[in-house]
Amino acid sequence: MFRRPVLQVVLRQFVRHESETTTSLVLERSLNRVHLLGRVGQDPVLRQVEGKNPVTIFSLATNEMWRSGDSEVYQLGDVSQKTTWHRISVFRPGLRDVAYQYVKKGSRIYLEGKIDYGEYMDKNNVRRQATTIIADNIIFLSDQTKEKE
Repeated sequence: MFRRPVLQVVLRQFVRHESETTTSLVLERSLNRVHLLGRVGQDPVLRQVEGKNPVTIFSLATNEMWRSGDSEVYQLGDVSQKTTWHRISVFRPGLRDVAYQYVKKGSRIYLEGKIDYGEYMDKNNVRRQATTIIADNIIFLSDQTKEKE
């Protein structure tokens, strides 16, 4: 039995070309995927604008750590850290309600979603840009209150 090379099958699923003699049309799929592991910075807020779907919003902190210096021996002063804050929005009805009810400040969570860039006008009519992570899945790893016990 002969098999097609896997790459050829994958490419046929993602790209479609028209004949060389006509205008070339290429349909490609792309990927917008984000995976974050961090701690919740604030309790979620449920917002609903009239005529739009409700959304649960919270912030998530992720940390990046690295060793600074050339020393091969580990010392406390050699570790640097940077914290990045992410704005998380949950629109999916079931997940939105679970996130609003169970996500708490300090909880450690893993989430999957996509990144979204948008613009809005602030109170002073100044155009602002906002980066948001639209969550598709949330996995609860711990609860801060249980860790303190």
